Amino acid sequence: MGFKILGNELKNIPWEDKPSDCKRHVWRYQANPIIKRDAIPTSNSIFNSAVVPFQGKFAGVFRCDNLSREMNIHAGFSDDGINWNIDHEPIHLGGGLEKEIPFQYAYDPRVCFIDGTYYVQWCNGYHGPTIGLCKTDDFKTFTLLENAFLPFNRNAALFPRKINGKYLMLSRPSDGGHTAFGDIFCSESPDLVYWGRHRHVMSRAGGWMSTKIGAGPIPIETDQGWLLFYHGVLNSCNGFVYAFGAALLDLDEPWKVLKRPSNYLLQPSEIYECVGDVPNVAFPCATVIDAPTGRIAIYYGCADTVTGLCFTTAEELAKYFEES
Repeated sequence: MGFKILGNELKNIPWEDKPSDCKRHVWRYQANPIIKRDAIPTSNSIFNSAVVPFQGKFAGVFRCDNLSREMNIHAGFSDDGINWNIDHEPIHLGGGLEKEIPFQYAYDPRVCFIDGTYYVQWCNGYHGPTIGLCKTDDFKTFTLLENAFLPFNRNAALFPRKINGKYLMLSRPSDGGHTAFGDIFCSESPDLVYWGRHRHVMSRAGGWMSTKIGAGPIPIETDQGWLLFYHGVLNSCNGFVYAFGAALLDLDEPWKVLKRPSNYLLQPSEIYECVGDVPNVAFPCATVIDAPTGRIAIYYGCADTVTGLCFTTAEELAKYFEES
């Protein structure tokens, strides 16, 4: 099964060729982690963050837990997608709704570019975790939008274009704590305010995804379906272990799963993934793609402490979908 990524050329995609001795379909950047926990003066940790191409370079929204261990999101910019200048101050959410939806906390952002606007989704504190939304054109001014759902919910990822005239978004209904359960659902909206037609996408399965699953980066459109990277959690004798894999969803009805291998793509094994504030976590939040070459760079959080980068290609993923 071969497939072609649909999208734009990105000649300056962060990239490192697959090592000759690598037996996996995903390989890590040899200089990981690319963002260390103290990259800004006030940060305890920087992880689970989102990156997009921007004006020929790159921009992003980063989860930064500060020295008081408060969770917030910060904007950042990069020439190459590897070396980052992250704003020392958190994102200020304006537009008027901030008076009705007062800030409690923000974490685990994703960024989606739709029709000329960048939309940020994150886990927003509003009487419990729910899905916050805002928009920006320049990653300097951010306009707060209505929360998408009631508490409790996490791991939101918008689709990068309307489907049948509607916005679609994946999410993982949860509870108020460290949810020990969770499946992925798909919801639609005519206007990014009112959400409905909630459809179940996929449930937990065995092994590495036996406790809960959640959408990762913004889905990638291919000629065979939507490519979704998602994380799965195993409840081991020593606590949760977060790995990630991939699935293909139907282009017109993305709550229908076409392919879902049983094997993971990347499991915590390097020291920066296994040791940190939350050990044993590899948590994907963003991809950048070069459609003509099929190259995909994946940004992922490591041990809830630092940010890593890994790589794959459409060719490698085609093998993954065939083999497992």
